[in-house]
Amino acid sequence: MRTFNFAAEGEKINPLIPHTAELVVGAIAFTLLFLVLRKAVVPMFEKAFAARTEAIEGGIKKAEQAQLDAQRALAQYNEQLSSAQGEAARLRDEARVQGAAILEELRTKAQDEANRITAAAHASIEAERQQAVTSLRNEVGALAVELASKIVGEALDDQARQSRIVERFIEDLEKSK
Repeated sequence: MRTFNFAAEGEKINPLIPHTAELVVGAIAFTLLFLVLRKAVVPMFEKAFAARTEAIEGGIKKAEQAQLDAQRALAQYNEQLSSAQGEAARLRDEARVQGAAILEELRTKAQDEANRITAAAHASIEAERQQAVTSLRNEVGALAVELASKIVGEALDDQARQSRIVERFIEDLEKSK
């Protein structure tokens, strides 16, 4: 095997300086590798990076849209909640008003019923009093006629005379009260 020895026979080879052949072969290999990577691998990496960027940006847009939708839903929920609270307050007020009206109506009916019962009781008492007065008049009249007959000594059979005596007797009793 033959090696190229460019250095002079008496000179020492510096290990830090590469041989020219190695530099040429290294440059050619590097150029070939660079071209292959540039043509085949770099476009795949760029496509992957672009897809990843699009996915991230799409995710961000979706997240922003979801956040906007959530904010709208929250605002709508708060609006419905306040509306429901207002409606509940209105219904409570209406129920209070209706309850007061029903209570007042029941009081009025109870008062009317009490007045009717009182009036019926007064009428019944008055009728019974009139019946008692009439009954007493008849009994007092009969007793007065009988007593007067015994005092006078003659029978008071005349009905008109009996009525006058009874009326006079009752008037005297009422005046004495």
